[in-house]
Amino acid sequence: MRLTEFWDRMDRHLGPAYSRTWAETQVVSGLGGRTVTEALAQGEHAKTVWRAVWAHLQLPPSER
Repeated sequence: MRLTEFWDRMDRHLGPAYSRTWAETQVVSGLGGRTVTEALAQGEHAKTVWRAVWAHLQLPPSER
């Protein structure tokens, strides 16, 4: 997954005005207690981060 697709998905589910703020402030247990921004900056693959966000937000299986 490319970062552009990742951010498109984030914007679709959280809204373009809120997705970046959420990514910077919400600690996700599936990312080892890091935020999305921290995980991406530390080299986690966008697909891995998306799966953790997907689980955290309890999105439907079709969005995985």
